[in-house]
Amino acid sequence: MQKFNELQLAKELIRYPSVTPVDAGIMKFLEKKLKKLGFKTKILEFKEKGFKPVKNLYAKLGTKGPNLCYAGHLDVVPPGNIKDWTINPFQPSIKKGYLIGRGANDMKSSIAAFVSAVSIFLLQNKKFNGSISLLITGDEEGDAVNGTKKVVEYLKRKKEKINFCLVGEPTNPNRLGEMIKIGRRGSLTGKLTIFGLQGHVAYPHRANNPSTIIVKILKELKDIKFDKGTKDFEPTNLEVTKININNTADNVIPATAEATFNIRFNNKHFSNSIKKRLNKIFVKITKKYKSKFKIDYRVSGEAFLTKPNKTTFMIQNIIKKITKIKPKLSTTGGTSDLRFIKAISPGLEFGLVGKTMHKVDEAVSLKDLKILTKIYLNILQSYF
Repeated sequence: MQKFNELQLAKELIRYPSVTPVDAGIMKFLEKKLKKLGFKTKILEFKEKGFKPVKNLYAKLGTKGPNLCYAGHLDVVPPGNIKDWTINPFQPSIKKGYLIGRGANDMKSSIAAFVSAVSIFLLQNKKFNGSISLLITGDEEGDAVNGTKKVVEYLKRKKEKINFCLVGEPTNPNRLGEMIKIGRRGSLTGKLTIFGLQGHVAYPHRANNPSTIIVKILKELKDIKFDKGTKDFEPTNLEVTKININNTADNVIPATAEATFNIRFNNKHFSNSIKKRLNKIFVKITKKYKSKFKIDYRVSGEAFLTKPNKTTFMIQNIIKKITKIKPKLSTTGGTSDLRFIKAISPGLEFGLVGKTMHKVDEAVSLKDLKILTKIYLNILQSYF
């Protein structure tokens, strides 16, 4: 049996320019490593019309229950302007106790830490009661259409049981050990188009200005008090992210106006109930101003909460013991692939400090990487 070093493995993973949804050979590389540890592996490529195909990996060691699954993603966001980096983002480098490279933080190093922890665990435990699995996607930073969502559907069809899922996303705001995520808010994006009537600005009575209408609608949307939040969640919030009026002339009242908004909502709401509420506002105001509207919605996920169970508290205690910080059980931040996995398994998220994710010179502290490996190893030892 082989022991994998987490730093060495993190560097190897960062070298693959796996900018979402490009695989660049990274799934095959990880598959080879897991096979050396005795995992049975399957690379699952999914395709859907209108979206790029994506490679995912499901690997499992053992056939008995319980099955502890680690979930993560090997795709990364684009590096942006490479000239802004102090290194080539896909040629990892160590500087002042930090490993720098795209994916160092979100979340190739976390995957490396878990695989390293598994390799150490297997050296100490030739036989253990249960199975360990990894669900790794290449579509978390992208459309999330051909990734974890489809792997979960595949596992359902195969009647594959997962008893608990640990997602390795960077969950800590400032220090390793601060935060475990036990749920996430839902995310709903709306793209609104208002159709007015084009005309000369000197003769407004002969036109119908869509910008006036869209401003009134956006004001009403921003004034909605959805809720006051809950014990586990922040209040639901709406942010306008784009306002577009495609007009090249200053003396013309435009024909159309567009706006995009995003709502992060807690578990007091479902996306459908929010849509109904917003649609009433669009109908009311456009009717008053004798115009028409079109709305396109995209739901990234519903709000969810994993009720803490004995595994949650066991993990919380291990983190506290190793880091000397009691992690807060939180639902803050964006959304994660746990929104799909929750359909088949309870779970939580715990990984690195997320300060530099998606940034130039994305980095992970070498000390944190070592500690995270130790935490993951302790979780495996306690779980089995």
